[in-house]
Amino acid sequence: QVSLLESGGGSVQAGGSLTLYCTFSGDYEYRESMGWFRQVPGKEREGVAVVNSDGTTRYAASVKGRFTISKDSAENTLSLQMNNLKLEDSATYYCGASTRASVSLFPASIGFWGRGTQVTVSS
Repeated sequence: QVSLLESGGGSVQAGGSLTLYCTFSGDYEYRESMGWFRQVPGKEREGVAVVNSDGTTRYAASVKGRFTISKDSAENTLSLQMNNLKLEDSATYYCGASTRASVSLFPASIGFWGRGTQVTVSS
């Protein structure tokens, strides 16, 4: 099993920056790959960025060039640096982990979830 705890959410003006953190613990086999996903009320959860066991990353087209995902295994932390935030980035952001060595941006590829942290971008 794996435990995931997100932090770092908050309110920011458009164009600003935030960094989200996910502190994780548990057996490594349950967190081979990890990622950030987001969801707004009434919509399905969507992938934002993932990092696979070999260190390769994938980003949603809407955030590519603005967001950066990184994993610090020594500190057991997954982070998401978000720059140039837009109104449409407002959502609850979830940290996810998978037993798979490689995952896609589809939430179905994730087996474990944190409880989420809210990000609100205002004009």
